[in-house]
Amino acid sequence: MRAAYQYRLRPTKSQIAKIEKWLDMLRHQYNYLLADRFNWYEQNCCPVNSCPLVCHLPELRNKPEYFSQKKSLPDLKKDRPWYGEIHSQVLQDCVKRVDLSFKRFIKGDCNGNKSGKPRFKGENRYKSFTFPSLSKEPVSGNILTLPKFGKIKMIYHRPIPEGFKIKTATITKKADGYYVTLSIQDDSVPDIIPIVMVTNPVGIDMGLKSFLIKSDGTDIPIPQYYRKAQKRLKKIQKAVSRSKKGSNNRKKAVTKLGKAHKKVADTRKDFHFKTAKGLLDDHDLVAHEKLNIKGLAKTKMAKSVLDAGWGQFLSILSTKAVRVAWPTALNAGLVTVAVNPRNTSQNCSNCGKKVPKKLKDRIHSCPHCGYVADRDVNAAINVLNLAVGHPVSSKAFRVSEPMGGVGKKPTLNLKRSV
Repeated sequence: MRAAYQYRLRPTKSQIAKIEKWLDMLRHQYNYLLADRFNWYEQNCCPVNSCPLVCHLPELRNKPEYFSQKKSLPDLKKDRPWYGEIHSQVLQDCVKRVDLSFKRFIKGDCNGNKSGKPRFKGENRYKSFTFPSLSKEPVSGNILTLPKFGKIKMIYHRPIPEGFKIKTATITKKADGYYVTLSIQDDSVPDIIPIVMVTNPVGIDMGLKSFLIKSDGTDIPIPQYYRKAQKRLKKIQKAVSRSKKGSNNRKKAVTKLGKAHKKVADTRKDFHFKTAKGLLDDHDLVAHEKLNIKGLAKTKMAKSVLDAGWGQFLSILSTKAVRVAWPTALNAGLVTVAVNPRNTSQNCSNCGKKVPKKLKDRIHSCPHCGYVADRDVNAAINVLNLAVGHPVSSKAFRVSEPMGGVGKKPTLNLKRSV
């Protein structure tokens, strides 16, 4: 199992200058490699219906790929000796980023969804670099040792659990300073986890009137951090737009705006973590809808949906529940289930008959059985019934019955990266 721990760095002035220098050099190398791929693509992948009858044939060359571009790094260090200061694997990770972004543009991801055309990184747009491998014990107290960079101080606010090894380290530049994200792994954590007897399940229905409504009728109010901060953000944004481009005052205003947006994001994330912990402390199974958040973000409710941060919350909830074998985990043996949201708001949770309702109708009143409840509470009960009483197919989990019948417990397949 893999997880990520983030710590704030306390670099010296010379280390800050070194980080900035590395980021700038990696940005130039990223743009060069991306331009090389675009050049080959434009010269060799012209559409048939757009190709003129008489045209110049470019010099034929092999398609630039990950390994071919990685082989060019030794020549880069010969032509530009200052690139020898950067660790070789950090440069290789830059090539990997170019390869990944270009493949998503041409072929798409594992689901076939293509991304937009990769853009060249402008100044201050390349904000992180990764060390793919570290020494056996890179952390000693509050000191982190990085290859070819040296020792750097960090705020070690929570210890790494026993048995976990640090695999990678990513240094990131943010609005309020520099952070390091340590990717940790423990192979002893099993991928197949037995399902224990569920004693206190709950279904939740995500909403905009309330952040979520439980199947028992209780709700959690929505904080709306972004909407509450809009007045202050508008004032800072006005200062940015009125300042002259390239001036020091504009740089200060941009930094202030970035810190204000980061504060909103941090408070929202803290709320998500506390809400997820409260759910997992009280319930051993949490059922929720598998929402199309990207589709909802394209509607008139886009600002409210993005301000609520449903995607981040559901990701945090599933990640915290998966930590079943950690000795320091607050919750063990918990399960989250994503169900198909189709007709969960329309069907009656008491008799199962469909009761059509418009979005403005907030009360569910079934004409067949006479059951009356809040629309969201009825939907939360339907979500729980789907998760507990019916087989559900989801990418996040798969419940499989064992071969051979009696005496064996079903298993929950949680082979996924955290």
